[in-house]
Amino acid sequence: MKQSTPKKYGIVIDASKCIDCKACMIACKVENNVPQGSWRNWIRPLWDMGAGRKSEFQPGQCMQCDTPSCVAACPVDATYKQADGLVVIDPKKCIGCGNCVTACPYGARYRNSTLHIADKCDFCEHRLKRGEEPACVVTCPTKARTFGDLNDPQSEVSRMVKEEKLVRVIAPHVNTRPNIYYHKSTRLLDWAVTPTLPGNVHMSREFWEKSG
Repeated sequence: MKQSTPKKYGIVIDASKCIDCKACMIACKVENNVPQGSWRNWIRPLWDMGAGRKSEFQPGQCMQCDTPSCVAACPVDATYKQADGLVVIDPKKCIGCGNCVTACPYGARYRNSTLHIADKCDFCEHRLKRGEEPACVVTCPTKARTFGDLNDPQSEVSRMVKEEKLVRVIAPHVNTRPNIYYHKSTRLLDWAVTPTLPGNVHMSREFWEKSG
């Protein structure tokens, strides 16, 4: 029997459709019981309105990287990558040391003040198991996010990656091969992540070889 190709989830974001309503942030916070003061996703301005330019906004979240620096930084293997591409956390193993928080170049991780462990976006894995899309995707009124299986040639995200001009936001010091894609634009390319890696985190030589 022919073995089916495993799923590999990804998102394509059209920043030009984002109106900064923050519905995605609120939906995520409610859906995943994110504690006060923390967020699993965000919206960042791309342009300074005071400069007389049209403002655009950058929706973002965990990039679900192919070579995740957070996995390499975890000393107890609590953060790991599943066969479907999702980078997830085992709450029973996590010791809340924060290494993964420092290692993520996108600032996508935080310490959960209620559970006292690391936390992050997991594409609403509990919803995926029910055959539903992530809360941020279904809530967006302008459909800025398109979610799907990158390994499925019939999926919309797979078609978009192959046929449209898309870019990935790459940290200047390491390519973790993120699976969040953005529609290409000059404004997007001017936006850069804030370097945090390696910080005080020991990264193995194997990680640097894979991400180079």
